[in-house]
This record gives sequence, C-alpha cells and structure tokens, in this order.
Amino acid sequence: MRARGVLALALALYVGALSRDRVDAWIDTTSLPPLVAETSREVLDRHGELLRAYTVADGRWRLAADPDAVDPLFADMLVAYEDKRFYRHRGVDAVALARAAVQALRHGEIVSGASTLTMQVARLIEDGPTGSLSGKARQIRLALALERRLSKVEILALYFDRAPYGGNTEGIRAASRAWFGKPPRRLAVAEAALLVALPQSPETRRPDRYAGAARSARDRVLDRVLAAGVISPETAAAARRVAVPTTRAPMPTLAPHLADRLAGGAPAQAVHLTTLDAGLQRRLEKLAAKAVRDHGGGALSIAIVAANHATGEILASVGSAGYSLGTRQGFVDMTRALRSPGSTLKPLVYALAFDEGLAHPQTMIDDSPMRFGAYAPENFDGAFRGPVSVEQALQLSLNIPVVALTAELGPTRLVAALRRAGVDPVLPGDAPPGLAVALGGVGVTAEDLTALYAGLAAGGGAVPLTARQRPSGTGGPRARIVSPEAAWQVGHILAGMPPPPNAARQRLAYKTGTSYGHRDTWAVGFDARHVVTIWMGRPDGTPVPGAFGADMAAPVLFEAFARLKPRVDPLPPPPSGTLVLSNAALPVPLREFRPRAAVFAGADAPELAFPPDGALVETQGAPLVVKIAGGKPPFTVLANGAAVVVASRSRTPELPLSEGHVTLSVIDAAGRSARAAVELR
Repeated sequence: MRARGVLALALALYVGALSRDRVDAWIDTTSLPPLVAETSREVLDRHGELLRAYTVADGRWRLAADPDAVDPLFADMLVAYEDKRFYRHRGVDAVALARAAVQALRHGEIVSGASTLTMQVARLIEDGPTGSLSGKARQIRLALALERRLSKVEILALYFDRAPYGGNTEGIRAASRAWFGKPPRRLAVAEAALLVALPQSPETRRPDRYAGAARSARDRVLDRVLAAGVISPETAAAARRVAVPTTRAPMPTLAPHLADRLAGGAPAQAVHLTTLDAGLQRRLEKLAAKAVRDHGGGALSIAIVAANHATGEILASVGSAGYSLGTRQGFVDMTRALRSPGSTLKPLVYALAFDEGLAHPQTMIDDSPMRFGAYAPENFDGAFRGPVSVEQALQLSLNIPVVALTAELGPTRLVAALRRAGVDPVLPGDAPPGLAVALGGVGVTAEDLTALYAGLAAGGGAVPLTARQRPSGTGGPRARIVSPEAAWQVGHILAGMPPPPNAARQRLAYKTGTSYGHRDTWAVGFDARHVVTIWMGRPDGTPVPGAFGADMAAPVLFEAFARLKPRVDPLPPPPSGTLVLSNAALPVPLREFRPRAAVFAGADAPELAFPPDGALVETQGAPLVVKIAGGKPPFTVLANGAAVVVASRSRTPELPLSEGHVTLSVIDAAGRSARAAVELR
C-alpha cells in the first residue's frame, strides 16, 4: 500500500514537472514584439534641459523616459494604485485574478480588473485586442515572457515610454511636459496622481476636455495611495485642493532655427547635446521680440548670437524675432543669412595694419578726399575731418582712412585674414576682392562676425564656434589671425567707445555697422569672456529708412550683455610687447601714415564725382545732388552756362534742374574746373 502511495506521488511529481516544463517552453518560445519604440528626436541645452523636440512619424509626442529621470514618488503611486504586488509577482497576479473571478461570479459582471503593470505593458507594446479570451491569453503569455527577459525597472521603463495620456501624447515625459510644462522629476503629488489616472481612460479623462472626470479620477488615486501609506493625510488633502490643468502646455521651441539645423544634419541621431544655455536663450528670444516691436515690427527681423570666446561654445542663437510669426520671414534663420557687414570689418583692417607696421593707434592719418584708381570712397556723412589719429578714425568709423590702409595691405590679404578667422566671405559675382571689402562689400553671416570678434577678443587666435557639445581637449592648434598685441590695441580702442544713450555705463569693446542703403544694422561687442553679435534689418534685403547700427543694434547689444550676466568681465591688460606711446614718442615712420596707392584729389583740379560724364540720372522731379571731389572751396556750379550755385563750400550741393540734357560745370576757388554732360529724367 505504501509502495503504491510512493508510486502515485512520483507519478504526480513527474506529471507536474512535465507540465511545468511545457509551460516554461510555452513561455520561452513566446515571440515578443519590438520593445524599442520610435521616440521623439530631442535637442538639449548644456545642462540637459529640453530646447526642442520633434514628433515621431505618426505625429505623436513620445519622449524617451529614463526611469532615473522620473520622480520616485510617481513610480510608488503608480505601483500602489495599479499593481501593489508588482515587485512580487512574475507577470500575472494570481491573487488579483482569483479576486476578480470571485467578484464576477458573485455580481454577474466584471467588478475589478486583474491586469498587472506587466500585462498593461504587454498590451501597449503589441497594441492587440484584450476584450476576448484569446486576446487576454496572449497578453498573459507576453507578460510572463517579459518578466523572464526583463527586470522590473526595464518593464517600468517600457510603461513610462508607452502609456497613453490623451491626444497625441504618449509616455510620462511627454505627458508631464504637455499637462504641466515640466520634466517628470519635478512632479508635485497632485500632478503625479493625475498622470497615474490618465492612462486608464486617456480620452475621457483629458483635463482640457473633461476636467470634472479628470479630477475625480485623480482623487481616487489619492485615496488609494493614502490608504497604501505612500502619502500622508495632510499631503493628500492639500493635493485634492489643487485644480487640474485645463489647457495643454506647448512643447519647448527654444533656438528653433539652430535646433532644426542640428536635427536635420543628423536625422538618425535621437538626442542632440548642444552648448546652449536654455535660460539665456529664453531671455535673448524675449529681447529679440521686444527689440523688433520697439522699432515698429512689420517686416523687420533680428539675429542674436552669444558665445564664450575662450571655448568657442555658442551659448544662445536667435534666428528671428519669432519662429511662429504669421509672416514666413520668422522662419528665416538670420544668423546664417549672407548680409553686408557694413563697417564691422574695420577693426580687422586696423589690426592687420598694426601688425604690418603701417600704423599705430596714435599714428596720424588723413581723412581727405582721395581716389584709388576709379574708386573714390566717401564717409557715411559725406564730411571730411582732415588729419586724425588712427584711434579716432576707428572710433568715428571713417571710411577713407580704412580704405587707404586696405590699399596698402591689399584686399586679398584682408579676405585671407577673414578666412583664417573662420569667416566664409562671399564676394559679389565671385569677383576678386576689391577695396570696398573693407566697407562691407562682401557677404558674411552673423555667426561669421561672431567668430571674427571672438578671435580678436581671445588675443588674435581663431576661435572655431560650435553649438554641439564636444569632448574636452578636442581640436587642433588655432590659426593666427593677428598678433596678441594688435588684437589688444583694437579691443582697447573699441572699449573707448561711449555706450549708447540710456544703456548701462559699462566698458564694452564694441563696433557698429550700417550697410549701403540702410539694409543691415550691426553691433558686435565683447568683454574678457563673451562675445555677442546683433543684426537687425529686413530678411528680403529691402532698406530700412533711417536705420543705423549705432541707433538700432547697439542698444540691443548692451541689453543682451545685461541679460547675459550682471556685469561685464574687465578686458585684460596689454601684452608685454605692446607699444603704448603717444604720437610724439613714436618712431618717425609711425607718426604719420602716407598712402602710396591714393591720389589726393584736393591737390588737383576739382572733379564731378557724381554724376559722371554721359550719365542718365532719374531725378523724378527732385533736385539733383552733385558730388564734388578735389578742388578748393568755395565752388560755383553752372548748368548750361547759367550759375546755379555760387560760392558754396558744400561738396554735395543740390541743383533744382529741369528734365533734359544738361552740361554741368564746377569751378573752384583757384579757377580750376570740371565738366560733365548728363541727361535728367
């Protein structure tokens, strides 16, 4: 009898083991759907803050969620509410199943569910039917297989990525952003409770559509987690008093132009780590919008680039006043648009001249009418100041002295220096560089100018700019633009510029620029650590009447530095080899600059610089403005032999003439004359 009992027990154990082996094989042979879902591409700032994200292919927001980046309280509340034995079962909670079955038999309907978090994950990753027995069986099989192949943390991570939260929002990170505008590591208790409740019925509990249902569901979560001891009664009571959100927060769109460029350049990359500072980016975007509004808005746009010139890291990049403006111009990235730099290249010309021994800040240079072959430059205001120091010439942004120095250096050397600085200059029609390059006759970008001034600020060595984080110690030796002494001298001169009216009284080395026809206004400045570039104008290149860099862009530059930091970092002392002397103490060749390539127009007879002989001039009934080069004032101007202007000292007199063919003559104080035959229309 006893032998039979032993035999029966052995047979039962054998059958049980065989059944277990078959169940194990059934579970082990389960085919799992893909566990890795497509997640939104992200662009992050230097601290890991989200700057911009992009929807996945089906238009959903699904941000990858690292469990370590989720508030542990959320996970505790989720487990307490959805699956209190999550850490003890192996995918299926037998206790919950038995309870659900008994309740269904007693009430004749399903009263409570028995789905574990693992079973919910199984449903989310396969997106299959669960209402039928076969669907539920498949869900159970997947849950058992998941528990064998993944850790509990990995299963929670899948839930954090896939759980639905209403509309096109999936995953805890996207939901936390959408409903509360914050990352999930900073959730309050009331917020976490709502996000625990939403996935059960994401559409009927959407707080922006069904606030009452959302609040009721949230409060039920609070009741259960209170009963589980996850939160205190005081915390639960305070959380119940919090209103649910009634609108969705937009996803961040900081630095949208730069983010689009980085993401588009590497579309397969999931996360783009940048050097930007989200806080600074946010402040400068607000400044950009304000600056454009202050100048009337309309078709006006703006670009701001801020960088650390010690590292080359771009800290902020504003491509327009508003990425989502009604006009398409807001989508044009003006930090990368080719524009005329106006006078902002002049500091480089002077620095090159210092290195070549052509001049010193105290060298006297002539600001008088000159011709360089067929080119006769003029100052922006049409006036001439005679002998001035190089320091004054740069601070006053005079054109003739800088062209004279460029003629001695050669414009090709100026363009080569720009390229060493990391600038990619574009010449009109790919023509060889001419003297007009010094006055802005070349296409550059706001990023280009930032790189140039970063090099000047950093002691004359090129500073490659980057918006992508890169390992420390990377990068080879830097190209030399100018010597440290020349760079310091230029910076010292620019630091002597007075701040714009109503700007902070701080010593900032800066230069302004205005392109021909008032199409571009610039201000670029630096201190011992940072460099900032401001551009304002119209993206389509049409003029902005009356716009000047000193009036429009310079105040924005000083305000940008104020938003960058409380006070500027003082510029360094001069390098040991810097020649800091008065004009009288300079070596004789450096006391006065005499250009070899120029012809002083004042030493010869007067000339009608405009209109030239044979010109057809469209006056449209307005007075004809003539320009007189050379000669000695006062001048007399004749039209067809009749005196129109007599004894005028102006070199740009206005002549009230009728349409038709006119012979113009100008006579200077010495009796010398010039003549031009033109046609007016």
